[in-house]
Amino acid sequence: MKGNGHKHKESYSILFISNIGNTGRKFYISGLAFRVLVSLFAVICAAVVVMCGIMFRFLYADGLSQSRSKELEKQVAALETEKAGLNDEIAALKNENEALRVEAENIEEEVKEEAQAEAEADSDSYIPRRYPSSGISAVIETFSEEQPYLSINTHTEGNIIATGNGTVTTVTSDDTYPIIIEVEHNKGYKSRYMCRQNADVQATEGAQVEAGDTLFTITTDDTRLDYQIYFEENPIDPLTVIEAKG
Repeated sequence: MKGNGHKHKESYSILFISNIGNTGRKFYISGLAFRVLVSLFAVICAAVVVMCGIMFRFLYADGLSQSRSKELEKQVAALETEKAGLNDEIAALKNENEALRVEAENIEEEVKEEAQAEAEADSDSYIPRRYPSSGISAVIETFSEEQPYLSINTHTEGNIIATGNGTVTTVTSDDTYPIIIEVEHNKGYKSRYMCRQNADVQATEGAQVEAGDTLFTITTDDTRLDYQIYFEENPIDPLTVIEAKG
C-alpha cells in the first residue's frame, strides 16, 4: 500500500506593519504570483529607464539642434555681412574702372591733340616764319614792288639763320652780292639770303637745315642783308610771314 504524499505549494507571505500602533497585516501570495509581480515590476522599471533614455536623447538632440541652428544663423549673418562688403567692393571697383576708362579716353584724346599739334607745328616749321638775323640788326628798307626784299643792317658776330626748316639749294654769289643762299621749304615757300659784304659761310648746298640753324656769320659791322621770301615762285613781303616773336 502506497503512502499518500502531500505536495506543499510554494507561497510567500507579505507583512505590512503600520508605523502607528502595533497593528499589522499579513498577506500570502503564491510563488507564481510573486514571480509575475517581480517580472511586471522589472518590466515597468525597464520601460521607465527606456522612456527616460528616449526623453534624454530627445532633449539633448533638441538642445543640439537649437545650438546648431544658432550657429548656422550666425554663419548666415556673417555671410550676409561679407556679401554686403563684397558688393560694396564690386561697386567701388566698377566706379574705379569707369574713372580709369574716362581717364584713359582723356589721355588718348590729349595724345591725339598733342600729336596733331606736333604735326601742325612740324608742318609750320617748314614755313619761313623766323626773323633772319639772330644778332643785333635793324630794318632799313621794307618790301615794295620796285624792291621785292627786306633790307636789314647787321653787326659783327651776328648770325644769319634759316627762317624755317628746308633744304639748302643754292650757295653762290654775283657782282652785287658776295653771298647768295637759297633754302627750299615746304608748301611752296622759298627763302633767299643776299649779303652785300663777305661773311663766314657755314651752309652747303644739299644740306638739311632747321629753323634757327646758322647759314653764315657776319664778320663786318654795318653788313647789309637783303632778305626775300617767295611763295609759289612769286616774291611776297617777308613781314607778312615773319612772326612777331621771330
